[in-house]
Amino acid sequence: MPLTMFTLSVPAFTRGFSALSGLLDKAETFASEAGLPLAELFDARLAPDMLPLAGQIQRASDTSKNAIARLTTLDVPRFPDEERTFADLRERIAKTLALFEAVKPEDLDGSETREVTLSFPSFKTTLSGEDYLTKFVLPNFYFHVTTAYAILRHRGVPIGKADYIVGLG
Repeated sequence: MPLTMFTLSVPAFTRGFSALSGLLDKAETFASEAGLPLAELFDARLAPDMLPLAGQIQRASDTSKNAIARLTTLDVPRFPDEERTFADLRERIAKTLALFEAVKPEDLDGSETREVTLSFPSFKTTLSGEDYLTKFVLPNFYFHVTTAYAILRHRGVPIGKADYIVGLG
């Protein structure tokens, strides 16, 4: 199968959220066995100016679903960042995955040439759909998934690379 905007995005996002779900499973087991309140992991961060675990999962969700919205004509729901528990994070992951299940390869046909304008307080740029996906979306998505992994690992959750890289079989 040739590389397409679909094969570069939806399967990667799905795999990332599968990894995040597995990380949450291990974090809950670790917290239970260690007598650690889940809130300590939920609110854990690597540095004071970085988002906590919950924020990393929220940003991974926003980055991936906003990419689908910008690259297709699909109506993509907004999720308010109201998660307060691990169960809430699991629900957000499930809603994000349900969105990806509804995306068909043809929804992304031709999106590599679509213009996407990003506007942030510090910069504004317009990219082709291909550049947007490969130079902004995927690095940003993996940054947040990796940071969630790093937060949990830093807090002592017994996870390793195999927990991060899932679904290769």
